Amino acid sequence: MVRYISLAIIAAFVLLGAFAPEQLAETANRLFQYSISNFGWFYLISTFFFLLFSLFLAFGKYGKIKLGRDEDEPEYSTLTWFAMLFSAGMGIGLVFWGVAEPLSHYLTPPEGIAGGSPEAARVSMRYSFFHWGLHPWAIYSTVALALAYIQFRMGRAGLISSVFYPLLGDRVNGAAGTVIDTLAVIATVFGVATSLGLGALQIAGGLSHLFGLANVSSVQVSIIAVVTVLYLISATTGLDKGIKILSNTNLVLAVVLMIFVLIAGPTSFILDTFTLTLGGYLQNLVYMSLRLTPFTQGTWVGAWTLFYWAWWIAWAPFVGTFIARVSKGRTIKEFVLGVLLIPSLFSFIWFSVFGGTGLNLEMFQHIPLAKAAANDVTSALFLTLEQLPFGIWIAALATLLIITFFITSADSATFVLGMLSSNGNPNPSNKVKIVWGIFQSLIAVVLLISGGLTGLQTASIVAAVPFAVIIVGMCASILVALRQDEKRMKAQQKRRMEKLDELLDRMRTE
Repeated sequence: MVRYISLAIIAAFVLLGAFAPEQLAETANRLFQYSISNFGWFYLISTFFFLLFSLFLAFGKYGKIKLGRDEDEPEYSTLTWFAMLFSAGMGIGLVFWGVAEPLSHYLTPPEGIAGGSPEAARVSMRYSFFHWGLHPWAIYSTVALALAYIQFRMGRAGLISSVFYPLLGDRVNGAAGTVIDTLAVIATVFGVATSLGLGALQIAGGLSHLFGLANVSSVQVSIIAVVTVLYLISATTGLDKGIKILSNTNLVLAVVLMIFVLIAGPTSFILDTFTLTLGGYLQNLVYMSLRLTPFTQGTWVGAWTLFYWAWWIAWAPFVGTFIARVSKGRTIKEFVLGVLLIPSLFSFIWFSVFGGTGLNLEMFQHIPLAKAAANDVTSALFLTLEQLPFGIWIAALATLLIITFFITSADSATFVLGMLSSNGNPNPSNKVKIVWGIFQSLIAVVLLISGGLTGLQTASIVAAVPFAVIIVGMCASILVALRQDEKRMKAQQKRRMEKLDELLDRMRTE
């Protein structure tokens, strides 16, 4: 039922986008403005709450509970686990925005700061850390932990609706569960389609830089078509082959690219930028988490922070389901700290290396990267790499990295959508994965044609509103489950102690 309802809604959207793209763009824009105006506060408060909730679970009394039976051990090594969750979590986005976001904030910073100033550069890096740091991974951590717990500890199906069993009981098997899982599927499709659209834009930008190909809609659609075939081939090979191999490849390519830029670029400047920005990020974490502009009516928060929070929330059912699937056997504390800290630290280093190099070239070598990025956001990365030794080869490596991230994200998404629409089957059929793979690519094409980058951002924010409410409900439900688990473990411990006392009494009597 979830599969058919979701496919019907998404098919209607695809048809509307194909035959009436202008009307679709206009309607989506109205919904976007409504969401930003009326739910911006909810995005900020709920996302900050997810961070606090994750830390509470990690350092509270439930931290030692395993996501699985007490005797279960992790399925994957820590390095492979990290590579898989990172590649699924935000690979394409890091490459797309690594240079472009700090340069964009440098030209048009928030908080009333003058663009192009040293203070604008400091704030641009701080907000890049903020948008790609603890908050998005707290969203993923919350959803993934709830799913892993309900699936491996309580033995229920790997569905978003299953998490609500402690609150709703058997009603999750009826209409309520269908609505929850359908919203999860729709949010996932739009969130992933946004990322695939960004990936197509960036690949087209790389081909334009390398071969002079025009970065136009027809090229972007062709890229999506070719890569769709590649990730469908990968999707049909299974989790332990396609996704695992691609994830490890992604991590190796990303680290090689990052180390090269760190060494070939302004190394001391990058390390100084990392240190300064990390301090500013930690110092201003609460302020940035709850920052809105009701008195100045500025649009910066809506265009950046709220877009990102909505994007992460839309990705949460996909990334959460995938991370849960590969995290069996880890304790809650190990899981939360691993998901929160390791990817966040990698993102901080990534932005320091690429964003710091871009800002150094802009500010001290007077290469107009920021204006170039404002005209074409996909050009920022390649124009930056062009200034380094072996620039053309490094740009080719970056393009290859984007392609492998694209394939991994789409591959993981088809796997998760197959699970969500097959009653939580941990190994959905190839037929179901292929159907979802084609539909998520069609959504990306429709969004690109109807609105380009703006259309992609709009879709994410609109699709995320209902699912943000669902994540709040998941937090309440998992707390109920953990309390029940704690009572059960205390009761078991009490019974064991009583049996031990009986045994000791018998031994004394004898």
